Amino acid sequence: MLAINAPDPASTQPLYRQIYLSIKQKIESGEIENGSRLPPTRELAGSLGLNRTTISAAYELLESEGFVRGHVGRGSFVSRPGSSLISFSSSRPSELLFPLAEFRATCTEVIQSDDAQTILQLGSPAGYGPLRRYLLDQARLEGTAGDGDDILITSGCQQAYDLLQRVLVPNGETVLIEDPVIPGLRNVFQRTAGRLVGIPVGLAGIDLEALQPAIRREHPKLVVVTPNFQNPTGATMPMASRATLVEIVKSSGALLVESDIYGALRYEGDPLPTLKQLDGDRGTVLLRSFSKLAFPGLRVGWVIAPRAIIERLTVAKQWSDLHTDQLSQAVLFRFAQSGRLEQHRRRMLEAGRERLRAAIAACEKHLPPEAIFTRPAGGMNLWVRLPEPLDAGELLAAAEREGVSYLPGKFFGVSKMEPGGLRISFAGLAPDRIETGMAILGRVFRTAQERAREFSRLESVPAMV
Repeated sequence: MLAINAPDPASTQPLYRQIYLSIKQKIESGEIENGSRLPPTRELAGSLGLNRTTISAAYELLESEGFVRGHVGRGSFVSRPGSSLISFSSSRPSELLFPLAEFRATCTEVIQSDDAQTILQLGSPAGYGPLRRYLLDQARLEGTAGDGDDILITSGCQQAYDLLQRVLVPNGETVLIEDPVIPGLRNVFQRTAGRLVGIPVGLAGIDLEALQPAIRREHPKLVVVTPNFQNPTGATMPMASRATLVEIVKSSGALLVESDIYGALRYEGDPLPTLKQLDGDRGTVLLRSFSKLAFPGLRVGWVIAPRAIIERLTVAKQWSDLHTDQLSQAVLFRFAQSGRLEQHRRRMLEAGRERLRAAIAACEKHLPPEAIFTRPAGGMNLWVRLPEPLDAGELLAAAEREGVSYLPGKFFGVSKMEPGGLRISFAGLAPDRIETGMAILGRVFRTAQERAREFSRLESVPAMV
């Protein structure tokens, strides 16, 4: 049996974290050998007089930080500390921040409600009625929806992108998107024979000086942007740029599509109005989702757009999946209506603020001095540009050998590749792991930089003949 001291109920540390720290210390000291199998959660919980979910949470934290590997049907096994992977690759919230007790209570309330039978029946392809009304009412109070707008619930924002492509650019018409951009968005518009044009993204979001001539030259049908905490760069458009962007796109006759899936994750400063709020005609299409704020696995997003567009998207959606899972929507509706979503949002903002500050501080401390990185005020990602001639794609293998992963710029390029670019996704990692991971990356990058300089010096030496 694994010798773990019983946690102290009077401690300010949660019980699961006390268990996690105890096991982590024994792994790091070598008292628990690499490859050892940890006791089943039920067994350890019984020996310590704790709830099984407490042990599960401790194991999940150990696994998220690379000290333990879980194998379905076999159990959890200790990983060698030196080879534990710190992943900056995934742009998603930490599972350890999920309010499981509140979520379980919400599920119980929905299932035991008088509406349970209706919820479990086939519903409207536009989505669960109470959730649609709730979100539309919220949008109208906020000023992001007008009288002529309607709403469609989708299976995350990815399905929304898919529907927009099928309905609005079915024959491969030109679409302008940010460059770099997430592969899911790029690929869905790239699957037709049309023209996909990337517009550079800088520290202040999409480059308007590059956008204007591109619109005149390409005559796009759609312009797709993420003004808040853009993925992968983390960039946010300032107020003046937002108003200018809306006018540029409206005057061109193109349709503006705004993705705002990170907007609720602002950790510093005051929120800025959405592009749809700034669009006096309300013609902008707005995409949002619960995935980044609440539970990504439930796959609930939505589109707010002029009613005529929503009607066309709804018909296309019915051909695709008949109707969207109402149970997930009903649970999220109850989660929001009960006030639990707002409580969870506050916890997410507190944790996100701490992790973002840790990421920026670690970049300042460990990256080569010539590196440039974004300093977002929210979201889940920041973008690093390594000094030439460093190639983030080539250096990934060296970083992974040291136990750290990230996504290089080549995964996000549209019209051009950025060899020195890479995305750091910080939201899923505790601050101490962010610091450790960035220290390793800094060491890998500086070593490569020194080698490049040495090679350059050797090349400049004349041959002795």
